[in-house]
Amino acid sequence: MRTNRQDDSEWLKYLASFSDEYDDRLYKNESTGFVMKAGHIACESAFDCTVHFDKVLEVGSGTGEHFRSVRHSFKEYILTDGDQKTLAIAEMALGNGDSSRKICYEKMNASNLNFEDNTFDRVVATHILEHLYEPHLAIKEWMRVLKNNGTLSILIPTDPGVAWKVGRHLTTRKQAIKRGWSYDYIMAREHVNPCNNLVAFLNFYLPENTSFFWPLKLLPSIDCNLFYIFHAVKDELTQELDE
Repeated sequence: MRTNRQDDSEWLKYLASFSDEYDDRLYKNESTGFVMKAGHIACESAFDCTVHFDKVLEVGSGTGEHFRSVRHSFKEYILTDGDQKTLAIAEMALGNGDSSRKICYEKMNASNLNFEDNTFDRVVATHILEHLYEPHLAIKEWMRVLKNNGTLSILIPTDPGVAWKVGRHLTTRKQAIKRGWSYDYIMAREHVNPCNNLVAFLNFYLPENTSFFWPLKLLPSIDCNLFYIFHAVKDELTQELDE
């Protein structure tokens, strides 16, 4: 995350405590944790243990919560994040794999990756695209490092849909206010991209995709669901991704 010396104390306080409180706020809370974990599981439902990706990159991996839902096999899985403290938490929890599968951790900007073109068989991005100021460029960057026939997987919340706002009001917002946070202000700075705009970007650049809303797949509306899940294969790209 970018910080500025002239930034306000409320935001800097939030950033300083982010890695220490993230899991407690979202995953260790009984109600919120169940929903968040269900979203990760839904995102991985397309890839069971019979599927294999040699080299996988996860951007914005945070404390490694999504990795726990991965069922497919791999040779190397690299978790990246801009916050070194969250990566340390992830490494402590997940380890480094073994001789058959390697798990790595690298501090890196999700919109400016330090990898060569056509490096990965799968790129995973969960709960990050809504935070990036130029999401269309991030999508292009993720496709750049993806191999031909590689898979891009994205999970985003349906904010500012009605279901998401109601759920947030009843759970994380109440908890944050009890902790003394200016929650609405922080979320205004965190979720800078509405779900409907991100869906438009993804469908423009990758019109041939497999996507669905969760939990009501048959009711594809941001107001009636909590997450949007998107998978696309690079070979199916029909729009030019160069700037």
